[in-house]
Amino acid sequence: MSAAEVTILMPCLNEAETLAGCIAAARAGLAAAGVDGEILIADNGSTDGSKSIAESLGARVIDVPTRGYGSALRAGMDAAEGKYLIMGDADLSYDFSQITPFIQKLRGGADLVMGCRMPAGGGSIDPGAMPWKHRWLGNPVLTLIGRVLFKCPSHDFHCGLRALTKQAFEKLDLRTTGMEFASEMVIKASLRGMKIEEVPITLHKDGRSRPPHLRSWRDGWRHLRFMLLFSPRWLLLYPGILAFLVGTIFFLRLLAGPITLGAVNFDLNTLEVAGLLLLFGYQLILFGCFARIFAFTRGFLPPNHALARAFDFFTLEKGLLSGGVLTVAGLGLIASTLLGWASAGFGNLDPLETTRTVIAGRTLASIGVQTILFSLIFSYLGVDESGPTHSKTSD
Repeated sequence: MSAAEVTILMPCLNEAETLAGCIAAARAGLAAAGVDGEILIADNGSTDGSKSIAESLGARVIDVPTRGYGSALRAGMDAAEGKYLIMGDADLSYDFSQITPFIQKLRGGADLVMGCRMPAGGGSIDPGAMPWKHRWLGNPVLTLIGRVLFKCPSHDFHCGLRALTKQAFEKLDLRTTGMEFASEMVIKASLRGMKIEEVPITLHKDGRSRPPHLRSWRDGWRHLRFMLLFSPRWLLLYPGILAFLVGTIFFLRLLAGPITLGAVNFDLNTLEVAGLLLLFGYQLILFGCFARIFAFTRGFLPPNHALARAFDFFTLEKGLLSGGVLTVAGLGLIASTLLGWASAGFGNLDPLETTRTVIAGRTLASIGVQTILFSLIFSYLGVDESGPTHSKTSD
C-alpha cells in the first residue's frame, strides 16, 4: 500500500510556462502540512514539453488521451495513490503551498472541501485575476442556483481548487468529461448528503501568456444545463404543476360558460388556450417523472424512497385503467356531439352548443392516451433490478 497520504492532482494541457511554479508550490504545501504525498500530472495531450518539465521535477505523469477537463481529472483520481486528493489548475491561479486547511478538514471528516474565492465566503480575488463577467455574473448566478437547487453550502460553486477523499471520489461515480465535471462533483456530493466544507482562498492572476482554455459563455451554459438536468423538479416538474393547475382552473370555469370582466369577454378561444396550458403542464409533469426515473436508474441521482413507493403504488394496471377511463370519457363526449350532428341531418350546428363539448372530449382523450403511454414506460423502467424499485433499502 502506498505511503502517500495526499495526492496533489493537476490537469495539464500545454502548461509549460507555469507548471514548474505549481509543482514547486505543491512541494512546499506538502512540506508545510507535514504529510507524505505525491504530485500527479494528468497530461491531456501537451505538445509544449509540459510532460518533460513535470518528470524532471519529480512529479508523476499519466497520459490521458481523451480530451477534456473532466477526462483528465477522472483519470488522475483513478490513478492517485493518496487517501486525500487535492485538485487545482496548473496556471498559478491557485497557491498549492496553502493546502494545509484542506487536509485538516479532510482529516476532520469532510468528504469534499471547496476552495472559496468569493468575499461572501471569506475569499479574495487579486486585481485582474477574474473577468468581470465571471465575478459579478456567471459565478454568483451559478452558485446561487446550486445553493437553491441542491442545498450546497459552498459560496463558490465552481472554484477549481478543491479536495476530496479517494473514498468519496469512488462513491460519486463521476462521468462527465468536460468543464461540467466540476458541477457534477459538487451536485452529486450534495445529493448524497456528503459532508461539504469550505476554505477561503485567494485567486491569483493566471500566469500564462496565452488565453485560458475556458470559454465563458459556452462553458457557463454547459454548467447551467448540467445543473438543471440534475434537478428535473425545478426544470420540469414544478413548472408543469403550475401550468397544469392554472390551465385546469380556467378550463373548468370556461367549460361552464364565458367570463366577462368589464368590456373583456373570455370564451371559446380562451378555453382552447386553457386546454393547451393544461396539456402542456401535464406533459411537463410526465417528462419530469421520466427524467427523475432515468437519473435514478442510470446512477446520476441517489436512491429515493418516494420514487420506490411510487413504483409500488402506481402499477401498470392502475395506469392503464385510469388512462382508459379518461380516454373513453373523452371519446364519449366527442361521440355525443357526432350523434347530435347526425340527428340534425349532418347540417350546421350551433358552435356555442357543441364546441365546448368537443374541446372537453379532446382534452380528456389526450390526457388519457398520455397516461396510458406513461404507465407503460414507467412500468418498463421499473423492471430494471438495479433501478429505483429496489432503492427503498438504500439511504
